[in-house]
Amino acid sequence: MSDLRALYGTDKPPEAFETITHGDVGLTLQSGALRHIRVNGIEVIRSVAFLVRDRDWGTIAPRLGPVERETAGALRVTIPMRFDTATGRLEVVLSVEITGTGLQVSAHGRATGGFETNRAGFTVLHPIDGVAGAPATVTHPDGTRESGHFPLLIAPWQPFKDIAALEHVADGLHIRCAFTGDVFEMEDQRQWGDASFKTYNRPLALPWPYRLEDGEALSQSVVITWERAAEAAGAAVWEAPPANPAFPQVALVLTAEDARRADEVTEAVRFVDPQRLLCHVDAAAGPVGPQIAAFAALQSVLTGPAFDLELICRFDGMQSPEEELADHARAVADAGLSLSSVFVCPSVDRQSTPPGSEWPDCPPLDRVHAAAADAFPDLPRGGGMASFFPELNRKRPPSGMLDFITHGLCPIVHAADDISVMETLEAVPHIARSARAIAAGRGYRIGPASIAMRQNPYGSRTIPNPDHGRVCMTDDDPRHRAAFGAAYAVGLATALAPFAADVWTPAAVLGPRGLTGPDGFLPIAHALRALAGRAGQPVHEARIADGMAILHLGGGIIRANLTPRAQNGLSAFGWDTEGNCGLDG
Repeated sequence: MSDLRALYGTDKPPEAFETITHGDVGLTLQSGALRHIRVNGIEVIRSVAFLVRDRDWGTIAPRLGPVERETAGALRVTIPMRFDTATGRLEVVLSVEITGTGLQVSAHGRATGGFETNRAGFTVLHPIDGVAGAPATVTHPDGTRESGHFPLLIAPWQPFKDIAALEHVADGLHIRCAFTGDVFEMEDQRQWGDASFKTYNRPLALPWPYRLEDGEALSQSVVITWERAAEAAGAAVWEAPPANPAFPQVALVLTAEDARRADEVTEAVRFVDPQRLLCHVDAAAGPVGPQIAAFAALQSVLTGPAFDLELICRFDGMQSPEEELADHARAVADAGLSLSSVFVCPSVDRQSTPPGSEWPDCPPLDRVHAAAADAFPDLPRGGGMASFFPELNRKRPPSGMLDFITHGLCPIVHAADDISVMETLEAVPHIARSARAIAAGRGYRIGPASIAMRQNPYGSRTIPNPDHGRVCMTDDDPRHRAAFGAAYAVGLATALAPFAADVWTPAAVLGPRGLTGPDGFLPIAHALRALAGRAGQPVHEARIADGMAILHLGGGIIRANLTPRAQNGLSAFGWDTEGNCGLDG
């Protein structure tokens, strides 16, 4: 096996990047994007990029032409870019100018053919560290100014709209971003696991996809300036995490099709020894009875873990919620499946409803969960989303009627490069705080939470990945099967540990997000085995810093190196244990 495949599950190397410095300013240039823009070592902007999304919100990778540089006082960089779709292409020239006090990026492009897109233009990412909760001032295109704050808890809708310029103070610097060429607004990208607030072009309330017609020109610019702030911004005040948290139980997600492969499932589950199995039943995909029966047959030979039901209901008007849920409860009883809990989610809620879009027909959630209580009166019941936190945040369940709330997590919604995936761990505490606020004292479960996406709430499909690359919103990410996947899982466990989640579901049993490969158990299976063995143990320390995850549980420590270079006695993306924590990596 090649070193690349052992690390990343693919022979495709990570995207190359170049470090650029000009005076006190430093940044990296990667795939045409300016990343980690720092002034005297202080990160002022996470990224400036010209991005194009397809009709499923997939990111279209640009073909880059030769990069040209010129240094005469300012540093000037020119980057030709070409974006291709099935209907046309968009050719753009990116011009960058860096001085000691600012950065200007301009884009001039033209479409050939009918270029269909959901978004084509600049995206500016503001890092969350030191910015969440900070004051901000927006200048609108008509010149009026509006004072506000970056959200502390994650905002379900856009914090700022109609932006011509945005100003804030962070780390002793007054930072101003000015935009021209389109209407810009901001979304709280922490919702999707991104460690950033994103200012982007074209309001989501406008129709999408849209077309740039043949010969249509596009011109935009972003000007970022900074200067020493006259006053320091007040530090954000976070609610303290729960006292004396215990490490959550580990669950693995399982479909009925997988459950019918009882020998493979039993071997994998007994190796990792999770506390729970999350049994996915989709009434919209076919009759529920056979799906339930498959789990009951598996339970007869696999008696260790608890079986939790993730029940996706049709609620299509053919039956009332009460009738449909009663039918599903009868199927459970008829099959003899012994459940430990049930989570009910309307099928339509698996798809996102973006700002400005019309909500699909669905019974009110209080009626849904009242019907679930009647159908499953003796079981702990959950609500929330089988998709991700944005959907939970935008359509909140009646927590007072429930025992727990839940949502999934996927780190490749907006970016799929290695650095961005690991950076999503910075946002996990923000998600956990916000989810616990929605739960309002009820239990909190998270998952499935794997690198790859099991279902795309933002389009008609997950994105195919036949070449085993690093692809946004794919259901098959090769890094899951390699050292990277194990390190990410330990990092995710570390980021979650202080927030007293009851259950987390970091993988499936089988399939592309599962535990096994052609050569046996994957690295992530060994890591999850060690973590599952510490469920219920007190969390003494959970820290991610300098590319290391340190998780002190009970009488032992689990560490992971989250970087592609050896450090602290660990190989690239390696992990190990100290004390009574299970098997080493």
